[in-house]
Amino acid sequence: MDRKMLKKIKIGVLMGGQSAEREVSLRSGAAVVGALTSRGYAVKAIDAGPDLVSVLKKEKIGLAFIALHGGHGENGALQGMLEIMGIPYTGSGVLASALAMDKEASKKIFLYHGIPVPACRIVRQQEFRAKGFRVATGFKLPWVVKPATEGSSVGVEIVKTMDAAGKAVKKAFAYGSAVVIEQYIKGKEVQIAILNDRPIGGVEVRPSLEFYSYEAKYTAGLTEYVIPPVVDSRTYKKAEEAALAAHRALGCSGATRVDLIVDDRKKLFVLEVNTIPGMTETSLLPKIAAAAGMAFPLLIEKIMQEVAV
Repeated sequence: MDRKMLKKIKIGVLMGGQSAEREVSLRSGAAVVGALTSRGYAVKAIDAGPDLVSVLKKEKIGLAFIALHGGHGENGALQGMLEIMGIPYTGSGVLASALAMDKEASKKIFLYHGIPVPACRIVRQQEFRAKGFRVATGFKLPWVVKPATEGSSVGVEIVKTMDAAGKAVKKAFAYGSAVVIEQYIKGKEVQIAILNDRPIGGVEVRPSLEFYSYEAKYTAGLTEYVIPPVVDSRTYKKAEEAALAAHRALGCSGATRVDLIVDDRKKLFVLEVNTIPGMTETSLLPKIAAAAGMAFPLLIEKIMQEVAV
């Protein structure tokens, strides 16, 4: 959708919602609204609640800029609703969104395409027993325990004992009926940004906490961001290639951020693909875009311009 057409319609920035990432989504949405307003677009901030359909109709929204993180805003449900309503939207489609949000499904697809991922085991609620928790994974502790269908490191813990693993798995079930137990890989945390099917750069995150947790992501001062990542050029190119391969394997579109680990032997592992990257002042996609010479309002425009009518 070109800029001339975008100027003729009202853009609804969908934010908030009811997921565990609501507060971050509100900040992302506010930033997007500010950028669009500065460029002279007709824009409406919409806190996505149960009355969303009626609000979209009442406001006569011509394009939905999705700034919802987690939950129905990122798992394909909202995208399906917008397609039924005939409202174009930013980001990935229904299937790609659902696959990216489901860590079990995305890992299977990555393995099918030969994309390296850490060894993992899925634990389902019906097989979980908190007392005397034992699970055969085939890989040694420490482990990373995470909900299978959440983002922003919500509910993620690194565990070093079986007792701690049992407690972490129990907590993670608060976010869904499946939990991922993943082999912990020590190394550099590298994030690659993909915009309209092209890598635009990367960042190395150095959290002061044990890992790049929810707190480290969204609390200013807790994480150092190094652009570009401190890796050799060959490793960096391989990281970009792996990120783009993961983006394409899931069928993603628009802007995504791919999270990877580079271990001490320069081996790469893809962790996940984020189909709706954060747009806050501490978010990585805007930082990477800025380093590539792309100001925030221009980034927002480029995301919208790739939306099919």
